[in-house]
Amino acid sequence: MDGHTSQPRMNWTFLTNHARVLAAIARDPGIRLRDIAAHCELTERAVQAIVTDLENSDYLAHTRTGRRNSYRINPDHRLRHPADGHLSVADLLALMASTKDRPDP
Repeated sequence: MDGHTSQPRMNWTFLTNHARVLAAIARDPGIRLRDIAAHCELTERAVQAIVTDLENSDYLAHTRTGRRNSYRINPDHRLRHPADGHLSVADLLALMASTKDRPDP
């Protein structure tokens, strides 16, 4: 050992902002962008860009009812990364939901 201690890198997370936004919409398809932003600790502008990304890639669609949007997730759409391409959006959301429902060890 050279006496240097390796410091853990703290600038990474397990979930992307896109996954967080998608999960928030899955929980409440009528959620407002400002509420997604607050829940995900993002700016409204960042959430709008993410929703646009998800819509442009066919993971998500919306319909306008009055002044509100209602979102519909495409559960059969496959994840983008080649290592995860065998998984669908529904698989990802089920995994995320199943950890929330488990009791603490």
